[in-house]
Amino acid sequence: MNTDIHRLLDEAFEGVALTPDAQDLKEEVRANLVARVAELEASGIAPAVAAHTAISELGDVRDLLAESPHAAPASPWSQEAFARHRVRPQPAFVVRTVVYSLVLVAALGFAALGALGMVPVALGAQIALLGLGSTAVGLLVGDSLSQETTTSHPLPIRRASGFALASFIGAYGLGFGGLVALGGLDAWWIILAGLGVVTSIVLLSFLAATQTNRKKAWVRQSISDTPPNRFEEDPETAARFGIYTAVIFIVTFAVIAVLVFTVGWPWGLLALVIGFAVMLLVLARMLFGPRKPTP
Repeated sequence: MNTDIHRLLDEAFEGVALTPDAQDLKEEVRANLVARVAELEASGIAPAVAAHTAISELGDVRDLLAESPHAAPASPWSQEAFARHRVRPQPAFVVRTVVYSLVLVAALGFAALGALGMVPVALGAQIALLGLGSTAVGLLVGDSLSQETTTSHPLPIRRASGFALASFIGAYGLGFGGLVALGGLDAWWIILAGLGVVTSIVLLSFLAATQTNRKKAWVRQSISDTPPNRFEEDPETAARFGIYTAVIFIVTFAVIAVLVFTVGWPWGLLALVIGFAVMLLVLARMLFGPRKPTP
């Protein structure tokens, strides 16, 4: 018996979820392949060549599954579709990501230890370390966005650089706020920190609002087949949520500034947590709350 055909058939079905329908189809295909191999061998073709010829005539088994009358409709987000379009990260990108991450952790760690007085790091060096860590954040963001992924095409270098710059500014602003919280800088530096965070938010919002669709065709098709969410069905609700979110964060940052200058930075962190919780509650209300009756 020619055993090559069974091995080749198993390889052809590799990565395919063997549902009952798929298993039935596999056995049906096996019987047809065995008969085809026997026919080719009878015509004088070597067994190994006959097995490879028969399996090549089979084509892609996923197409056979899609054509099977008993097969359930395949979801665009199925494991098979994801595996078919999967893009593996480049080794150089993985190495860069590890290096940037190590620099980020080391820089922020030494800056925090210096601000706490646990290691002898001057204030200027702490600010420089924050800059180094923020640069690592920007490089991580920009480099990641410029890579092709399974579901998205890569961003152009200029636009990815814009996201990197916004991330750098935001990380630097948060870093200054951290130094204020740890007592390394005077309280008035919180203004500069807030300015950096707000600038970052504005720039990120602009980049996101002007971003064209970078999703791949198979992802766009799957999205079009997915029922719309509450915000897509009701743009008025989405607009209200955007306004509520802006108001919540403006009030939260104002309260944080007042608390930091009056009773101390721990209360500022508490205000930030409360503001975030309120935003999540508003989001839940907007998404899952009662809908307006349709006329």
